[in-house]
Amino acid sequence: MTRKSFTGHAMVSRIQRALRNLAQDTRGMSAVEFALILPIMITMYIGAVEFSDALTVNRRVTAVASTAADLTAQAEQVTSGDVSDIFSAATSILAPYSTTPISIVLTSVVADGQNATTVEWSCSLQGAPRLQGAPFELPAGLTQPFSSIVVAEVTYNYSPPLGKMIVGNINMSETFYLRPRRSLKVEMQGAGC
Repeated sequence: MTRKSFTGHAMVSRIQRALRNLAQDTRGMSAVEFALILPIMITMYIGAVEFSDALTVNRRVTAVASTAADLTAQAEQVTSGDVSDIFSAATSILAPYSTTPISIVLTSVVADGQNATTVEWSCSLQGAPRLQGAPFELPAGLTQPFSSIVVAEVTYNYSPPLGKMIVGNINMSETFYLRPRRSLKVEMQGAGC
């Protein structure tokens, strides 16, 4: 009985042949590539969903500011109850998003004979109203002497559901300016807000 003995050269030759066969075998390559790309694809998908969600909320914040200013500018006079209804109508635009992190400040700004602008009245929802009689800086050209502007300032602290740990909260804000439509200024009736 003869016994085959392996020499060092035969062993190296066998290992080289096995490595060559392994390098030419591509049956599992797709699975490996997919496993490497999957985390990147999931991250991109979640990022796209979060980005579109934040963009939607930002557009709704703009709509809230526009609606609050528009509803106020249509009136000749408002009461605290009217302002409360305006806040309710404006915040309903945010549905289905939470209204808890929103702050709305409605302000009537009047200009005197020298076109110096001050706060006539101010009401707020979850924020601090402007002080009556305080100066209010407006963009140039919005007022003329003895005119007024309705200003709606909206801020929203958006908290992304999935990306909270990555980007944290996003502060969104919008300011909308409108002239009263039916009178020179919108009067506040009663005790105010």
